[in-house]
Amino acid sequence: MTDREELEIAVKALDSKKATKITALKVEDLTILANYFVIASASSTTQVKALADEVEYQLGEKGVKPKSIEGYQSQNWIVLDYYDVIVHVFLEETRDFYQLERLWADGTPVDISEWTKD
Repeated sequence: MTDREELEIAVKALDSKKATKITALKVEDLTILANYFVIASASSTTQVKALADEVEYQLGEKGVKPKSIEGYQSQNWIVLDYYDVIVHVFLEETRDFYQLERLWADGTPVDISEWTKD
């Protein structure tokens, strides 16, 4: 499976569970951490967990397992690391505080509109 296919599955999984402000950035020229970052917001800690669970489930159905998952206990910011794709699921206030999009502003925005219902 390509990293672009993993990206699509992750975005669709987030969208299916009503994540807000889903953003994807291509960062492969900026860091060795990953090729893509996906950033999404949730309105409650329960939704943060549900979004992370859905991404893990949908990618797992395709045989893709995460290298690591961090933040599951706090449920304010859960990071799912799939090597080439890193998914950040934030509680809205936490996302506003950390402003990852600004930190990675040199990343190239990925058009995900065909994968979301909005």
